[in-house]
Amino acid sequence: MKWWRRGWWVPALLAAVVLGWLYFGRADLTAASPAQREADAAALHDPALIARGEYLATAGDCAACHTARDGQRYAGGRSLGTPFGDVPAPNITPDPETGIGQWSFDDFWRALHEGKGRQGELLYPVFSYTSFTRVSRADALAIFAYLKSLPPVQRPDTALGLAFPYNVRSSLLAWRALYFKPGVFQPDPAKSDQWNRGAYLVQGLGHCNECHTTRDSFGGIAQDRHLTGGRIPQLDWYAPDLSTRPGGGLEGWSAQDIVDLLKTGQSAKGTAFGPMADVVRNSTQHLSAADLQAVAVYLQSLPPRAPAAAVPFVQAGSHEQGGKLYAQRCADCHGKDGRGVAGVYPPLDGNTSVTEPTGINAIRSVLLGGFAPATAGNPQPYSMPPFAQQLGDADVAAVVGYIRQSWSNKAAAVQPADVGKYRNTPSD
Repeated sequence: MKWWRRGWWVPALLAAVVLGWLYFGRADLTAASPAQREADAAALHDPALIARGEYLATAGDCAACHTARDGQRYAGGRSLGTPFGDVPAPNITPDPETGIGQWSFDDFWRALHEGKGRQGELLYPVFSYTSFTRVSRADALAIFAYLKSLPPVQRPDTALGLAFPYNVRSSLLAWRALYFKPGVFQPDPAKSDQWNRGAYLVQGLGHCNECHTTRDSFGGIAQDRHLTGGRIPQLDWYAPDLSTRPGGGLEGWSAQDIVDLLKTGQSAKGTAFGPMADVVRNSTQHLSAADLQAVAVYLQSLPPRAPAAAVPFVQAGSHEQGGKLYAQRCADCHGKDGRGVAGVYPPLDGNTSVTEPTGINAIRSVLLGGFAPATAGNPQPYSMPPFAQQLGDADVAAVVGYIRQSWSNKAAAVQPADVGKYRNTPSD
């Protein structure tokens, strides 16, 4: 942290705060007219709007953050880990004391669109307002109507777990000046309605960028790295690049492969494990066929990726040992050729979760097992047993290195020290 001690950040921070105040400190961008407020309030009890809001809240996977383990849905209580400390997810049931019971729709819209709380306080970007700002006002109203229709649950927020200076909300002015610009999604007139719907879901409600893009040391996302893949902070999983074109993390995936994975948790190209399994279970399996197809169309339009710098392929010294372990432990399910069994065991050859840059996903799957989501389209998925108690770090590194360097896979090997980092990491 020598850069912090040198103090060069002070003038930079002050400059960013001033810029942030000039941009975000101006008059409320979200204020509605009295007539609009009256119309919004009247619409909140419309059953059709509430039902639509439930669908949209599911598409946005709101319950994932706002529900504690074994807790009541949307009642908060879950602590969301960040590299800077823990931020509690609030209660968003309509309890008047501990939830959003006293919120107006203007308050809710301001939170989604501008990342500001009911009292105008700046919200921490662990709440994905950097993506939710693209949600339309009409969709936000539907989500709010649904949340207001829920049974109120009294559950106070837990304490904020951030240390100085991150616990000083005014410091967010600098962060916002660098990384956030409010703006509802604007359709591209040169694209089809289906493409625009997919872009809206991926960029806005689905907030896919929040995991599938690398963050910098301040937790910000560079816009020129849209959906190029990244390590998920605190969860220690790697979310792959989502381009299906040459160089992309989903290179060769068809639209149907994408739809199948999002609908059932399994496709011909791979299976959803880790955080993505939860996304499929709680959110994407419930999307309409039209919306899933729109997402696939949009992802297939992502550009090809620039070739990585040429690095000579070096086979791991443990390759032979890894092959023996693979034959003993893995081949019965995944096949000697790494192609798996269609609809049962996922392929390892050409599987982006196996060949992703870090090796984290394969290491964690071998150590902790792989658990695909149970979905309506695949209610009894096969799971992979954990090997943490049976294999030491060197053996896990050997077998992971083998599958990352066999068949068509040409990824870097992993080291026993890499395995040791994740041996005792929680599974979620």
